[in-house]
Amino acid sequence: MTYMIKELRNSTGMTQREFAEHYGIPMSTLRKWEQGESSPAPYVIYLLAATLPSIRASIREITVGEKKYYYDKNKKKIYDSVGNGIKVSEDIDGIKEKNLEIYIEDLFEAFYKAQERFDRDCRLDREEDIIWSR
Repeated sequence: MTYMIKELRNSTGMTQREFAEHYGIPMSTLRKWEQGESSPAPYVIYLLAATLPSIRASIREITVGEKKYYYDKNKKKIYDSVGNGIKVSEDIDGIKEKNLEIYIEDLFEAFYKAQERFDRDCRLDREEDIIWSR
């Protein structure tokens, strides 16, 4: 997500200050996004990208039931609504809509299960830069 915000801003030719003022984003928030200290929700990137014709073509919103996902064709990544991204090896543009919904549901279900197992069984120690088993 860090790359996306900076890429969006660079594509406008605006400075950080100009971009922040134009879109009503606090400067500190934009800096954090660009430096990777925090991430905007994918829908924020989608909304920003929708105003930029050159970027709009590479981001696709996909609705599966009540959930929204965002596919970045350039990065070949699918993001959920809270910013979890999964790299996909194939271009999803040719996949039938029903098959795409099943694929995305299965992909994120497996991701959430792995994330749950990690949270339950492991602890990340940032000070030591190591993952401990519980």
